[in-house]
Amino acid sequence: MAHRKRSTYRHGDLQRALVSAGTDLAREGGPSAVVLREVTRRAGVTPNAAYRHFEDKNALLHAVSLAAQAELAGSIEAEQAAIPPHDDAGSVAKARLRAVGAGYLRFAQTQPGLFRTAFVGHTDLRDAATAESAGQSGLTPFQLLSAALDGLVESGVLPAERRPGAEFLAWSSVHGLAMLEIDGPLRSLDSEQRAFAAGRLLEMVEKGL
Repeated sequence: MAHRKRSTYRHGDLQRALVSAGTDLAREGGPSAVVLREVTRRAGVTPNAAYRHFEDKNALLHAVSLAAQAELAGSIEAEQAAIPPHDDAGSVAKARLRAVGAGYLRFAQTQPGLFRTAFVGHTDLRDAATAESAGQSGLTPFQLLSAALDGLVESGVLPAERRPGAEFLAWSSVHGLAMLEIDGPLRSLDSEQRAFAAGRLLEMVEKGL
């Protein structure tokens, strides 16, 4: 598909257009597909125009990774929104935690390019709380996980003394399965086997906390 050239952009529009074009490329081919020349071509500007907003390709890729995390947050939010009403606060809290993992795994399977891109170039947890990584709720994937764990404590399901650091254990387990399924030896699993593995893993995470 041809991309129409744009000669002018209002302030801020070009930055958004570049990130949007980079996100489309990442969706198609992962982080290696985010090439500055192709990003600017899709945005309809010269490569030099990108340097007014991004120091280099790595800075652009970092911005795209944050946008990918925002889409990941949206996948988690969609899973949580589908939880049926329940009178028992503990059951709701458990369902919200499982929805975090289910949304995470679903995103990895349906948007592998963006999933691979979502964690490129992050050196610490500061990006886990930036607004550019947030979904419609205003929370990032990491914050959605934290909120779900807090809900377990508030509902009496998880003892408060076991709450510290629980994010890292839950995150590592679910992320590990996601990577094994899209880039590792579990790529050959069919949809039924993946659903079974996801269900068992989320059950193990919940009980292991």
